[in-house]
Amino acid sequence: MKSRHLLWCGGIVSFLLWFSGMQLGYAQIVALGTEEGDSKPHYKASYSTAGILSNASAAHSIPSLSSSSSSKGEDNQLKVYQYKQENGVTAFSDHAPGATKYQVLLYDCYACQLDSSLDWKKMPLFSRDYDELINHAANTHNLEPALIRAVIHAESAFNVFALSRSGAMGLMQLMPETAKELGVKNAFKPEQNIDGGAKYLAQMLKRFDGDIDLACAAYNAGPTNVTHYKGIPPYPETQAYVKRVRILLERYRKPS
Repeated sequence: MKSRHLLWCGGIVSFLLWFSGMQLGYAQIVALGTEEGDSKPHYKASYSTAGILSNASAAHSIPSLSSSSSSKGEDNQLKVYQYKQENGVTAFSDHAPGATKYQVLLYDCYACQLDSSLDWKKMPLFSRDYDELINHAANTHNLEPALIRAVIHAESAFNVFALSRSGAMGLMQLMPETAKELGVKNAFKPEQNIDGGAKYLAQMLKRFDGDIDLACAAYNAGPTNVTHYKGIPPYPETQAYVKRVRILLERYRKPS
């Protein structure tokens, strides 16, 4: 009788999970849990065949609760969702948080500006800035120093006090919740920011089989979007970001 009761309860729980749209999230968690097993999903860098989407199109299924109306300028920036958790802590996410009320913020990414007139192949580099910290983070997390330097350049142009409207902070533009998960207590301290950003970048490389383009796309647009589109997401800003990081990476690899 006890076992029947458990089975009945289990059935109710499964139904509620399905009804609330949680099954997709559960499937993603299972996929992540098997990362080290034979069933680990493998990815290859490619631009999504879903077609180029604006960020407004990507979030079409969930209406914005922001008090301000969308504009053309806003659509050219990556959307970040700010909301309060049940414990009262403010959180940030790259996707809308279900039924919870949220505010849409705009992410000011240096290398994501579609109308940028900068020549990424000739612009001045930051070849010596934070050299010791970058080399230390590269050794700690088994990364190329040139890759860390390229991402910092793309994220903040080496502005240690960079702060986006979404709350992303410092050289590698860490979101508050991400910084906390990475053990970063003060994201405006270069040593903590670079180590935390490098750690997260290494995680993305591991998740996407060492593919630099996919790891950078995940760093910019979130790993769930890369998984969903099975490649570089069809966001113009993200695709521009990946291409520009690639250009910077090749330039930083060359001896100055």
